[in-house]
Amino acid sequence: MSILLVDDHIMMRDGLRALLEQAGLQIVGEAANGHEAITLAERLKPHIVVMDITMPQLNGIDATRRIVTDLPGTKVIALSVNTDRRYVIAMFQAGAVGYLLKNSASEELIQAVRAVSQNLTYVSPSIGAIVVDNLSTPAAEGAANRQLSPREREVLQLIAEGKTSKDVAQRLNLSVPTIETHRRQIMDKLNLRTIAELTKYAIREGLTSID
Repeated sequence: MSILLVDDHIMMRDGLRALLEQAGLQIVGEAANGHEAITLAERLKPHIVVMDITMPQLNGIDATRRIVTDLPGTKVIALSVNTDRRYVIAMFQAGAVGYLLKNSASEELIQAVRAVSQNLTYVSPSIGAIVVDNLSTPAAEGAANRQLSPREREVLQLIAEGKTSKDVAQRLNLSVPTIETHRRQIMDKLNLRTIAELTKYAIREGLTSID
């Protein structure tokens, strides 16, 4: 069973690697952001990806969506400090099959890996009620977020992280006018008018963090 670790903190990755290797599990790669995760997943084709949510450049939600779409056999377990309902539901909507909290990531992570390898879904007991509530309650929240295209979400995250249109264009290999068009479309869809409002929205929806 091969595992890819994705977290922007190297100490967290080191700890996870030691824990999982001690349990006899194989770590085939490590990534520090969503872009690296996608690239490594496509190259290494791991059975399982342990995915942080809030990371620079590309968050774990959008990276998960890309990985499970491009590599249907790969299973993603979300590992986060966040218990916010929106983060939990967004990860499962993106295609994750497990979600647990970093403060319980010891024996529980090993349990989660074992469970998803047997085609089961794993949810940390401390957030189980969130998932159950979502199954019984029609969710209107996040509708505006879902209407953004993957490219718009990527542009939004980079803008919220303080990148200029030129910076974003260079990073995504697009023209500056194209980025400006994306920004206008994002603002229109979300009914927001300033970069500050876009940044607050991106933080609230888990696309980036305050760090």
